[in-house]
Amino acid sequence: MEIELNRIEAICFDVDGTLSDTDDQFVMQLLRFFTPLRYFMGDQLIKTIARKLVMMTEGPGNWVYSLADKFGMDDKIVAIGDRLYQMGIGETTQPFILMDGIREMLARLSQQYPLSIISARGQKSTFRFLFQFELLPYFKAVATGQTCAHTKPYPDPVRWAADQMGVEPASCLMIGDTVVDIRCGKSAGAQTVGVLCGFGEKKELERAGADLILQNTSDILNVLTVKQ
Repeated sequence: MEIELNRIEAICFDVDGTLSDTDDQFVMQLLRFFTPLRYFMGDQLIKTIARKLVMMTEGPGNWVYSLADKFGMDDKIVAIGDRLYQMGIGETTQPFILMDGIREMLARLSQQYPLSIISARGQKSTFRFLFQFELLPYFKAVATGQTCAHTKPYPDPVRWAADQMGVEPASCLMIGDTVVDIRCGKSAGAQTVGVLCGFGEKKELERAGADLILQNTSDILNVLTVKQ
């Protein structure tokens, strides 16, 4: 699998599992429920089971969200999620974890390409992530689950972000960790990169048509020619 470097004029990033280490957060939360079993099964086995459970929710979760989007209910779901988040439900003292190498990657890439966020998260939680790590200045556009008529896996967010960045959707590179991210990019005519540091697995990303698969998001620096 390869990407055409000469086509890339802008880069779009997913958040969960791509910039933010969300799956590890979910795993740590599940481990609290499994604490009584650690004596019988051991920490490593418990961690493995918790991670498998988190990964298993990705496919059904995306299917449910896509179905809601099809019937025009996705904006209501995102709005409810934002409201709950505002009320403090699901919020923690350290709500997000920034993946290793992300800040350096964004600093370097932003010198050469306009960057954007393509997230199905609600507006409040998306911007809270960006504000927490002071990442907003790196991005020309931020598309949340409420920005367009349809969110991922529809092409709308990539098309909107491309317009904001002043490029064609086909000139964008969409980077994400799930099938939904790949489908969103492909349907907009963009090239896509799947990363294995989040929720998705290599085989499903390949089936979705990812043009390239990397172990970690920051590995894109080894692929692109970035100005020093």
